[in-house]
Amino acid sequence: MPLEVSSKEKEPGVCVVQPVGSLDSNTYMILQEHLHTLFAQSCPDIIIFDMEGVNFISSMGVRVIVKTGKRLREKDGKLLVSNLRPQIRMVFDIIRALPPERIFTSLQELDDYLAHMQRKTVEKG
Repeated sequence: MPLEVSSKEKEPGVCVVQPVGSLDSNTYMILQEHLHTLFAQSCPDIIIFDMEGVNFISSMGVRVIVKTGKRLREKDGKLLVSNLRPQIRMVFDIIRALPPERIFTSLQELDDYLAHMQRKTVEKG
């Protein structure tokens, strides 16, 4: 299955990227180009990969995601991942590509986490 990628701004500075299909050595460039365009248009503070539509990932797909996280960290941004299918989660677990605290089971769980972190910041300030 070819890869299709879309993205939307969830809120200012937060972008949700949704790849759908197989993210492998034949398709990783599609995601890479999409991200290149996204960074050229704006520099999001947070990118959320909604991986619900990804049914296969190879090391090249993981590499694109990891490089995106590195690029965001250089600008004090964050990479978060949600909706990993079990076989995709297993790949990330095996190679320890992402810290577990950056992987969420759904966008709702992620939203709850972000709301909690914002409330903590407001209470401290």
